[in-house]
Amino acid sequence: MTGTRPDATFWTPTVRSETRADGSILVWQDEPLGGYARAITEYFGHWAERTPDTVWMAERGPDGAWAETTYAEGWDRIRAIGSALMEMGLSEDRPLLILSGNSVAHALMALGAQHVGVPSAALAPAYALSGGDHAKLRDVAEQLTPGLIFADRTQKFLPAIDAVFAADVPVASVEGDAPGRVRHAFADLVATPRSAAMEAAHAAITPDTVAKFLFTSGTTGSPKAVINTHEMLCSNQQMVRQCFVFVTETPPVVVDWAPWNHTAAGNKVFNMVMTNGGTYYIDDGKPTPDGILKTVRNLKEIAPTWYFNVPLGYQMLLDHLEGDADLRRTFFSRLCMLFYAGAGMSQPVWDRLTAASEREVPGGVMISTGFGSTETGPFALNLTERLESSGNLGIPAHGVSFKLVPQGDKLEGRIKSPSVTPGYWRNPKLSAEAFDEEGYYCFGDAFKFAEDGNPAAGFLFDGRLAENFKLASGTWVAVGPLRAVLTNDLKGLASDTVIAGEERTELGALIVPDWSALRALAGEALEGEALLAHPKVRGAVAQALADHMARSTGSASRVTRAMFLADPLEFDKGEVTDKGSINQRAVLRHRKALADALWEDDPRVILPATERA
Repeated sequence: MTGTRPDATFWTPTVRSETRADGSILVWQDEPLGGYARAITEYFGHWAERTPDTVWMAERGPDGAWAETTYAEGWDRIRAIGSALMEMGLSEDRPLLILSGNSVAHALMALGAQHVGVPSAALAPAYALSGGDHAKLRDVAEQLTPGLIFADRTQKFLPAIDAVFAADVPVASVEGDAPGRVRHAFADLVATPRSAAMEAAHAAITPDTVAKFLFTSGTTGSPKAVINTHEMLCSNQQMVRQCFVFVTETPPVVVDWAPWNHTAAGNKVFNMVMTNGGTYYIDDGKPTPDGILKTVRNLKEIAPTWYFNVPLGYQMLLDHLEGDADLRRTFFSRLCMLFYAGAGMSQPVWDRLTAASEREVPGGVMISTGFGSTETGPFALNLTERLESSGNLGIPAHGVSFKLVPQGDKLEGRIKSPSVTPGYWRNPKLSAEAFDEEGYYCFGDAFKFAEDGNPAAGFLFDGRLAENFKLASGTWVAVGPLRAVLTNDLKGLASDTVIAGEERTELGALIVPDWSALRALAGEALEGEALLAHPKVRGAVAQALADHMARSTGSASRVTRAMFLADPLEFDKGEVTDKGSINQRAVLRHRKALADALWEDDPRVILPATERA
């Protein structure tokens, strides 16, 4: 599918700032935030009435063809599901728990619950499918006490459900039985007659009504249930609309794989499509060697107007875009924006993406990013100008007050806006700790000006304060920025890096390899340890380390040794989320022996080329 490219228009911002006597800095948009809906499903109802035959969502059916659901069809099913949930007695204290990947049924169940003021809570399927004692799933069960569990196919999820949840918790599913507990067929739910109780429950929704719970990744402890109110979701979408003005002019078409249990896809992308009457094609692929082939197939058929991915996903997609003219032509035929999040994009990937877009579009397609969190809706900072390098997170969105507070030689970022969570479900202590005395949510991350003293030029990420550590000399290491620099300096050989060296005199790194780049470099069909040990691979890394050290300015910014991570990072251990974001401390904690080996006589260690001369 191709089409006409709309003009990609954005806001023209006016940024204000104030420096206080205590050294803290406030930054905000001059233009105010516009009005927004009372309940998130009001947008769906609007488009069901205005453009009923427009496709809202599509997914691959059993025959491989796209199975489409229009706004009119979706609206009928949302209200039917809401009526059924009212009959079951679901409520804020007995919410809907979703144990499924992205699907039309998943989307309808979530919206059906939200339509009647019943929170939905989508979990990473790995919580139930990864085996073990289901520790994270047990934590979730204790926090939420669900009144209904939706699992698209019960045979996959029933072992975990039976192990964790009491037998009196019913299950809803598209297919499969649930012996020993009440099971509601999805087909029956969408056929439920619309009820007066459903209409009354929807009318009773206020801005403070809980729309959903989103769980943080839990990489530093138990998953936390972040409260998402209807005002959070609706105000956040108004911020998106005032930033990406083009989505209000041409309804967005997206092809997206990112999981809805994360705020980036589950809030921003999912709701952006619905809010603006667009179409969401569920990409059944993902950034894996096999999954990317499904993504490529989908993108050859559907041309997006707005595209989101994590940097690793772009890296793997580029391996196909660069050599497939048909894919490249369709992909860029009506694309207004390339958006990345979840991790920093290395400059080599940025440059490859820019070059690919310029081959098809005069002047290329804008690459954008931003910064937010599960607690902020997520839209908070966003980049709206074309740049030649990665890293700039942009400026505060409309309605956002961004506060920078001195913490030693760093500036910690904090925000206040209508899209910030009121706190964590059933955890008042943790909720109170998340905010400062003025009610600003504390990211726990440091930021710096892209241009000294000029907030209009945007901000750069300056490290997660909890990740930073000291060398034996007492010098602080800003881990986040260093990871980005080193990944860039490895010139496409690394997907990411993990910095080690706490209480040592020098820094080392564990390298997450870009396997396809290493195979191309070696020029041989090798895998695993054999590929990592190839002389060309080791030589390229040794030279990259030497060049990196030559550009470094001190011990806290200089990595002197490295080793590849041969084994994939593990979700169950909190080393990586299901969208590919790496937790530095979790990796070092679980791979301590490997990190320690960086300073031992281990043949896997790679030293700078200059030291081997």
